[in-house]
Amino acid sequence: MSISTPGGNQRRPSVVSTGKKAPASKATADGKPDTDDKNATTGGKAGTATKSGPKTGSGRPGGRPAGGGKGGGKGRKPIAPVKVSQGRAWGPIAMFVAVGVLAAGIIGYGAFAAFQGSKPWEDRAADISGITNFRETDPELVAGSQHTPDPVQYTITPPVAGPHNAAWQNCSGDVYDAPIANEHAVHSLEHGAIWITYRPDLPQDQVARLAERVQGTDKTLMSPYEGLDSAISLQAWGYQLKVDDADDSRIDDFIRALRINASIEGPNALCAQGITATGTTPRNIGGGQ
Repeated sequence: MSISTPGGNQRRPSVVSTGKKAPASKATADGKPDTDDKNATTGGKAGTATKSGPKTGSGRPGGRPAGGGKGGGKGRKPIAPVKVSQGRAWGPIAMFVAVGVLAAGIIGYGAFAAFQGSKPWEDRAADISGITNFRETDPELVAGSQHTPDPVQYTITPPVAGPHNAAWQNCSGDVYDAPIANEHAVHSLEHGAIWITYRPDLPQDQVARLAERVQGTDKTLMSPYEGLDSAISLQAWGYQLKVDDADDSRIDDFIRALRINASIEGPNALCAQGITATGTTPRNIGGGQ
């Protein structure tokens, strides 16, 4: 006798959901599902170990859970920020280099100037381009004082040495606007003065620049001179330099090297108490040595 159930259908057992999705069954080598994975059909705890391997609850390779929750191992380590290089600050570097170069230049120039200043004045004079040293070419001319009250015919014009009047021309930074007597000017050279002469037609701005070197400087004097073969001619006892421009740096070199130094009567020879009048005729008023 057969017993049938109502409706003719067998009743399926109810399945209670745990809220977790069961992991997919592993496939065996022949393509069939792994029957040992009982958690897929028995409703066991997800993530428990099976006979075939490690926990499978996370669905990730190796059983590592996604995220950093307590259900699995440690989460992925945070990625360190990438540092972006900003390059070198070239502005300050360039400034420091420029300052260093400037300092080195100043120190180098100071050392050079000190070296130049330590050289004998004769060597400094010899270094001036275009200078004529009559002490070498005509030693008799520069031998010493030969006073005479008479006019002197000089073979070198303007004269740099030779016989001269007993009175000197004032040379305490004196600027004369008219020619002066050679015989008085040569005596000033003997005392260590620098005599600057210039053509009467030299532009006034050039004359003014020459006067700036003379005014207020002892052992210097200046006057126009007729018949010069250059715009400007400088004289010291036994030396001469001719230039064409008042801005020529050799003028300053000449003055620095030879003022006072070229004297054959020593640094204490006077430039005051002499002749102050202009005119090319020597004045026999005495008082000079």
